[in-house]
Amino acid sequence: MKACTRILLASLGVACTAAIATEPNMTPSGTDPYLWLEDVNGERALDWVRERNAQTRKLLEAEPGFTEMRQRIRDVLDSRDKIPAVTRRGAWLYNLWQDEAHPRGLWRRTTLAEYRKPAPDWQTVIDLDALARAENENWVWSSATCLGPAYERCLIELSRGGADATVVREFDTDRKAFVDGGFALPEAKTSVTWLSKDEIFVGTDFGPGSLTDSGYARIVKRWRRGQPLAEARTVFEAQSSDLGAFVSVDPTPGWERVVFSRTIDFYRSHDFLLQGEQLRPLPKPDDATLHLWREHALLELRSALTQGGQTWPAGSLLAADAADFIEGKARWQALFTPTATRSLAALETTQRTLVLNVLDQVASRIEEWAPGGSGWRRRPVDAPLTGSLSVQALHDPYLADDPLAEHLLVQYTDFLTPDTLMLGRTGTDERETLKSRPRFFDAEGMRIEQRFATSRDGTRVPYFVVWPKGASADGDSPTLLYGYGGFEVSLTPYYSGTLGRSWLSRGGVYVLANIRGGGEFGPSWHQAAVKAHKQRSCDDFAAVAEDLIAHKVTQPRRLAIEGGSNGGLLVAAVMLQRPELFGAVVCQVPLLDMRRYHKLLAGASWMAEYGNPDDPDEWAAIARYSPYQNVAAGRKLPSMLLITSTRDDRVHPGHARKMAARMRELGYAPLYYENIEGGHGAAADNAQRADMSALEYSFLWRELGGR
Repeated sequence: MKACTRILLASLGVACTAAIATEPNMTPSGTDPYLWLEDVNGERALDWVRERNAQTRKLLEAEPGFTEMRQRIRDVLDSRDKIPAVTRRGAWLYNLWQDEAHPRGLWRRTTLAEYRKPAPDWQTVIDLDALARAENENWVWSSATCLGPAYERCLIELSRGGADATVVREFDTDRKAFVDGGFALPEAKTSVTWLSKDEIFVGTDFGPGSLTDSGYARIVKRWRRGQPLAEARTVFEAQSSDLGAFVSVDPTPGWERVVFSRTIDFYRSHDFLLQGEQLRPLPKPDDATLHLWREHALLELRSALTQGGQTWPAGSLLAADAADFIEGKARWQALFTPTATRSLAALETTQRTLVLNVLDQVASRIEEWAPGGSGWRRRPVDAPLTGSLSVQALHDPYLADDPLAEHLLVQYTDFLTPDTLMLGRTGTDERETLKSRPRFFDAEGMRIEQRFATSRDGTRVPYFVVWPKGASADGDSPTLLYGYGGFEVSLTPYYSGTLGRSWLSRGGVYVLANIRGGGEFGPSWHQAAVKAHKQRSCDDFAAVAEDLIAHKVTQPRRLAIEGGSNGGLLVAAVMLQRPELFGAVVCQVPLLDMRRYHKLLAGASWMAEYGNPDDPDEWAAIARYSPYQNVAAGRKLPSMLLITSTRDDRVHPGHARKMAARMRELGYAPLYYENIEGGHGAAADNAQRADMSALEYSFLWRELGGR
């Protein structure tokens, strides 16, 4: 494999790293000529968007089978046989359901006894479509924060068009109505947490100086029912340069706690325990994640920790007595330590058991840890081993005597196996199948492989290949390569009816790359590709593409790449660095102008990932891959489709707008589509999701051709 890659690189005669950018898109006066496209709702900018949208729709809707493909995707998304995802609140299981008749959704509930049935009896709590019509608002569901153990009152967050900013309104679940004169907050990036029936903690836009540079709440206030918000008492503050200020309330009987967090960035925080009216700093490493669970303190390490002559590596999970930890006298015990192939993906707590989800070569393993008088006891869980497992505890922490205290929802899937949802208990491998997702495409004859590419610095990079029926390594399969590579996000096998119907069933190969910057192999895998080393994500992704070509899975003109958000940055950067490897690029809700990303919406919160462009040394590294600064005329680039949303208030749509405008100025012809609503997901309902997917797949088949 290494020899083939070296030969391929030599024959191409190119390097993986682009030259340092020299601001090619700046006018002689030093200004960006496309700053006007950052005016999200400006008429000039929206006129430009509408013109681009019309051009793209005209071209892609004319592709054979567009309408039929869009309907097939919509049928998957609206299927009444999909698994309703649930959240337990006391006696009820709550679900948000969207289908053709309810595009915005029904917030509904049922009991576990009913949920076991093939056709449960659901009770509608809020009809989002009816509410939107009645109030003439474009409501999109965001979340519900409910007060146990009765769960009579909930703080409902609704978004206009799918933005991160929400409106908060108190709701009575018994009367199924909003509470007149109840807690209510105008549109902002808000966090709310119940303290009691008549008090909440709230972080929101209180006016000048109350937000961080990232646009999140800097101040948390304690707000009493009936009290004007302006009179609510400030109880916690972060710094303007922090990501934000947050609070969590643990209602576990006998272990009630309130913890405030000064979240410095994505990976560091200072935590404080509320004791009476005093805030007590908690003695944890800044970059570790703390869980206080009953009498236990759990610590997930992002960097090595040395104590008492013993060192635990990054990626370890440590346990200690919570009281000792708070006093600064923790005696840590390792419950999990990583290896070259194993990392901790997630943890869940029941009333008495800690459940770990472990990745081993990007396949899921489950293990249970139960504390006892003689120490912690580990029990490996027998479960499918080739795909992805997720675990959800059903325990209600408000209840001391909880009949579901040790029950778990366990879900399994892989690329060719629809999700199966099972009900289990800790201490046993017996599970009851509750729901199974239908097969949305015929997977007979399809197969999955895991392969490894060798990156520029010699690192082995895993990736999955999903082969359609009848495909072989003849070098001519249309292939879609997907990647992300950022923020500790792990990409694991999943089942997609949309992908199956629109790509695999038509003869396309699908590839999922597990590149550095993600979390597949723990913190070190992520930290290897941040800030000055972000280029390694690009190198890894290019190495996977080279490996696909070298092993005749495909050829450059038949190879497309796709990514969204940080993945949009990835595919645009790699397109410019290695254009000879690809035939098409789908770039979704991307970051592209890395010179200004920290000045746009939530961008300042990502400097721990990318670095500070205002620092000359850090900009020197960022400038090497920033797409907006590196695009230049006179090159042969693959075809490109840029996708974004006007209502994305996380990654500014100006990134995609300006990139498209700049490329058009330089003589390229990227396609551009901007959904007017949809938030960072680029779509607000299933109709929009189906339409967006149909545009993307039509573009891919147009550029790569079929079998």
